[in-house]
Amino acid sequence: MSFYVGREASKLWKRFCAEITTELNLLAENWKYILGGIVCQYIHGLAARGIHYFHRPGSTLQDVGFFLLPELGQERAYISETLFTFIFLSFVLWTFHPFILKTKKIYTVLIWCRVLAFLVACQFLRIITFYSTQLPGPNYHCREGSELATLPPPNNVLEALLIVPSGVLYGCGDLIFSSHMIFSLVFVRTYHKYGTRRFVKQLSWLIVVIQSLLIVASRKHYTVDVVVAWYTVNLVVFFLDKKLPELPDRSSAAAALFLPLTKDNKTKEENHKLLNGNSGDAADWRPRTQINGKIMEEGNVVHVEAVISGV
Repeated sequence: MSFYVGREASKLWKRFCAEITTELNLLAENWKYILGGIVCQYIHGLAARGIHYFHRPGSTLQDVGFFLLPELGQERAYISETLFTFIFLSFVLWTFHPFILKTKKIYTVLIWCRVLAFLVACQFLRIITFYSTQLPGPNYHCREGSELATLPPPNNVLEALLIVPSGVLYGCGDLIFSSHMIFSLVFVRTYHKYGTRRFVKQLSWLIVVIQSLLIVASRKHYTVDVVVAWYTVNLVVFFLDKKLPELPDRSSAAAALFLPLTKDNKTKEENHKLLNGNSGDAADWRPRTQINGKIMEEGNVVHVEAVISGV
């Protein structure tokens, strides 16, 4: 038992190290796209904070979702945020599964390049939309009488460029369309295409529908913010997905081109087997039959020199 555990641990460590090497090489080639996507996330946060300076509280607009869905109240407003956090963390963990699991279909760096491209395109449209028309926020801290409904002008440039967690949680004015729905829909669509579990795909779509209803029920957005997000994000991802180069299939031999040569006479093919679930070590024995100086190995004949003592 201890021998088996030790051997499996050795395989896991080798697989992890091989994946690290591969992903670092991919990161060296694509770091500009990753960095650009992260910078755009900051710009989006800066734009959302900027619109808060222009926000003016007023009466909550008439909304069909507000009539149909009971209000959760301030004490239960955390439910939608908890579900969104679950969606976010689950997707992030899934994108790093190639480092641990044998079954893998994606490269972590390449999948995040694709996801960031989707997010940036949607967020660009979102910034244009909520700066075009400022609506009175329906959230509790954005209503009349709340001290957080408006922001005083910044005292200096640093204050204007600084994004604090409280500003993210208690922002107002960035309504159409929902940022939570952008992230949720991009993540679910990405898993729907590259994930392998059918049940998880179906469950993911159900969770996003529930997330949509909770956002409206918690009065964080108007129904129009969620509805616009549903068709805008899906259309953006649909068209961008056709323009972006397709991710290499890890099950094909072409994926081995991403693998570097290593020391100790390990070839790209051996590393490719290791990364895709095969151990590649001496413990992986296959049946062999010797016939008349030939070795039969899975149907392939390999000639060897027969050395017989005494001849």
